[in-house]
Amino acid sequence: MKNYSVRQLTFAAAIGALYAVLTLAIAPFGGAYSPVQCRVSEALCVLPFFFPEAKWGLFIGCIVANIISPYGLPDLVLGSLATLLAACITARVPRRLKWLAPLPPVISNAVIVGALLAWYGAGFSPAFPALYAFNAFTVGLGELLSCYVLGGILLTIIPRIQFFRSRIPADRL
Repeated sequence: MKNYSVRQLTFAAAIGALYAVLTLAIAPFGGAYSPVQCRVSEALCVLPFFFPEAKWGLFIGCIVANIISPYGLPDLVLGSLATLLAACITARVPRRLKWLAPLPPVISNAVIVGALLAWYGAGFSPAFPALYAFNAFTVGLGELLSCYVLGGILLTIIPRIQFFRSRIPADRL
């Protein structure tokens, strides 16, 4: 594992805290834990494209946010691992394919969280495939909105802000 500086760890911690706060702020309105969810915090999942250390902040932030999930331990573990998997893939997206950076969270969450919600709703009964298709579609759609619309704005704005620009590795500008 790469050794991170205190600055990078602090930045990752700030991202994790922001992810948790944004998720918990929308939770009372049903946008964080329902089958039709649109977590504003998921826009932050594009940050590993610029800052590889952000993946750990997103992972911990997702764990904190999923502690109150109505789906319990399976969501705490699988939902958080889906975010970590997506963040690790996003960190490896080539610079020339920047427009693909929001795609890993969309696919990862649609597949993993969609399956989790379907299992929670139907178990492995004959209704599972239809419920999985529905949940994968709705979770994926919410992720698409969060990651491509809001995350796309972050991908455009962050390199223009001097505070962040000076911290982005040269191969990512």
